[in-house]
Amino acid sequence: MIQTAFLLLLFSGAPLSAAPVWTAPQELPFGTLGTLELRESDPAKPAPPRPGEDRLGPLELRGAEPLADSRGWRLTVQALRPGTLLVPAIDLGDGRRSPELRISVPRTTPYGAPWMAVGGGQEDLLPLAPFPWGWASLLLVPVLGLLWFGLHLWQRGTSTRQLKRARASFRHQWPPSGWDRATLDQAHARGRDLLAVRFGEESRSWGPTEFHRRHLGPWVCWAQAMDAARFADTQAPWPTLDELLKSLEAK
Repeated sequence: MIQTAFLLLLFSGAPLSAAPVWTAPQELPFGTLGTLELRESDPAKPAPPRPGEDRLGPLELRGAEPLADSRGWRLTVQALRPGTLLVPAIDLGDGRRSPELRISVPRTTPYGAPWMAVGGGQEDLLPLAPFPWGWASLLLVPVLGLLWFGLHLWQRGTSTRQLKRARASFRHQWPPSGWDRATLDQAHARGRDLLAVRFGEESRSWGPTEFHRRHLGPWVCWAQAMDAARFADTQAPWPTLDELLKSLEAK
């Protein structure tokens, strides 16, 4: 009777001693996905419920799918902390508990390198990305193009503006308002300025011969009248302003 009771107790307690078992690699790569298996070792018992929600202790649980023989679960995990990690016993909710699991996660990057992981300390923080000056400078291309085009137009119009200013200044001095030397010299200077803008600095020394060679008839008269008035006190007739300006426009 005692032997029968002992056998009944032994056989009734044998299934209770059985528990799900882990199948795991010796090491998990740091920061990458790895696979664990939780399998019920007792074929007389049903498969264990799905363990965990988002984490298995220090491991991040990324996915779970039943095994092909429906005896357990294949769990996809990610280790975000190096070292020897302990997955504690998990209450599976039906009276069964999984055993503890110790698994090694080696550090694969030297300490202090630019990319270390998550929560590795101040030395593991990623450096700030530099400002992309090269790409940002491309935005200046249209602006620089407009500035170049405006400068080009401005430079092209420089000679025209100078000629307009010299013509306006000459208009105010011609014909001379008097026959005194200062007034005549000022009118002569404004005329030479106009010629220099139109033909270059060498035209400041042109005399009647050079004006005649270049078919500037009114300016031949201008040079002769200016020389006679300034140096010989002779009041020669002045060529008109329109004649002088039109001869320059023709050239």
